[in-house]
Amino acid sequence: MLLVSDLTVSFVQAALEWQDPPANRTELGRLIDEISIPTDLIALPEMFTTGFSMESAALAETMDGPTVQWMQQLAAARQAVLVGSIIIKENDRYYNRLLWVRPDGTLTHYDKRHLFGVAGETEAYTAGTERLIEEWRGWRICPLVCYDLRFPVWSRNPVQEPYDLLLYVANWPASRRTAWLTLLRARAIENLAYTMGVNCVGIDGNSLAYAGDSALLDMRGEYLVEVGNQETSITRTLRRADLEAFRERFPALHDADPFDLRELVKW
Repeated sequence: MLLVSDLTVSFVQAALEWQDPPANRTELGRLIDEISIPTDLIALPEMFTTGFSMESAALAETMDGPTVQWMQQLAAARQAVLVGSIIIKENDRYYNRLLWVRPDGTLTHYDKRHLFGVAGETEAYTAGTERLIEEWRGWRICPLVCYDLRFPVWSRNPVQEPYDLLLYVANWPASRRTAWLTLLRARAIENLAYTMGVNCVGIDGNSLAYAGDSALLDMRGEYLVEVGNQETSITRTLRRADLEAFRERFPALHDADPFDLRELVKW
């Protein structure tokens, strides 16, 4: 029988400099350097080079641009997957694109499906159409972006090949922190999966405040880590045996209602 090891994960909660990619890469690099133990995955916030900006044309990079190269270098140096979203231009369209960068330099991506129309994101960016589930060191991981958290169907765990870790990278404002904390717990409970939410802190160029509240929860919805509003990097190990034992005792995924998301995603 193949034994799957535990997974060590890290997240970086930072105050993002408004629309200043070089400054953000420097500061995030410093915070990543503070991770003193080996880790398998390092997660950064949504739009971590710019803050949650609608200036897509002015700020967009390409898939061979400086931030992608920076992520590839860090992933190789740490021998860990590096994940976070940035503004990408491709085929004359702009995307809020989550990048999944492996230590060998290869990468995949997920384009944010649920764009936040209240802030004008639907006008500035193109929505994604396919969900991403990655396999990494024996774990199945589903990375999503911010507003996706409000839509449980999009986050739902497939029954036949369930993911083990649900990951949200975000710029979630302090004014809606109750929803952030409540929905992270709900997604963990209903999907029987470890769940991580990575947010930012500080005040952005639109005078919106961000309270952080980055967190890691287990499959029961219990907090393993919750932080306040300070800049920090946190590392924890997820126990595979605990996840499998809980799912065996409480196999609720098998009782879920069957459905398909046609024309949007293939699971």
